[in-house]
Amino acid sequence: MNEAFLILIASPSQLILACLVAFSASVLGGLSGYGTSLVLPVFLVPLVGVTNVIPVMTVAMLLNNSSRVIAFWQDIQWLHVRHILIFGLPTCIAGAYSYTLLSADWIALLLGTFLLASVPLRRILHKAQFRFSTITELGAGAVLGFINGGMSGTGVILISILMSVGVAGSALVATDAIIAVTMGAVKIILFGNFAALNLELALTGLLIGLCTTPGAFVARILLEHILAGIHAWFMELIVIAGAITLLSRVHW
Repeated sequence: MNEAFLILIASPSQLILACLVAFSASVLGGLSGYGTSLVLPVFLVPLVGVTNVIPVMTVAMLLNNSSRVIAFWQDIQWLHVRHILIFGLPTCIAGAYSYTLLSADWIALLLGTFLLASVPLRRILHKAQFRFSTITELGAGAVLGFINGGMSGTGVILISILMSVGVAGSALVATDAIIAVTMGAVKIILFGNFAALNLELALTGLLIGLCTTPGAFVARILLEHILAGIHAWFMELIVIAGAITLLSRVHW
């Protein structure tokens, strides 16, 4: 990967911009009811470049999810963690490695397509009443792992898998978080080994992760003044607009 990126820590103005982007995306993600990791790439691409967005997001979301792991540690459903990761980790490694081989055009195309697809996918998975067997859960974990390796915003898929095997409430939050942290750590190691993640990008990711923290509290306050359903529609428009922007970067 040879695309240049903006070293955000070098300039106060870029620092401020990065913080505002992360905070705003966190608020929007909180209003939508689904992951910040789905909307944040839309705002990060102009700052860090297409090829760097997933490595930076991986570091940011590792920090974001780690706090949930600590808070909900006792509620983790380790059986389902093992079921998801037994095949999910190898395929996650394969997906992350595949990402390092892609050009900026391919990354923009795949990420933009995934963001577009996430809108109807979220609705379909929300309405579907799937009930997975252990074998199906293992297979779903393998598919999730590969997509997660090279994409951001796959939380909607993981949540749906866990709900389909009966995980709910605080156990859902905890189990989702530990799986996301484990896959994120593996991706960071791989990206670092293949020069897709250097110190500047890692620090940028940490900064982004820290700045997303207060956004959830602001979103909670705003939700009290927003009609039910409006925030989800607004978020979907943001995601669609971001996807179209990414696709417009592709040199066909």
